[in-house]
Amino acid sequence: MTDYTTVSIPKDLAERVEETLEGTSFSSTSDLVRFLLRSIVIQHQKRGSLSEAEFEEITDQLRDLGYLE
Repeated sequence: MTDYTTVSIPKDLAERVEETLEGTSFSSTSDLVRFLLRSIVIQHQKRGSLSEAEFEEITDQLRDLGYLE
């Protein structure tokens, strides 16, 4: 059995994420967040660390999706 924890995001961001989910294979905000976090962790583990450019690229992608302001 997998244990879970809760991550809080502002309601306006949650609404923007739900709009973003329309037409995708993600069924919930949690699904999308898990996917994004796994992607970041996998990139980090494959390379040992993220370069400044890689970190900026991820930050830009998260900002474009509405996770960062």
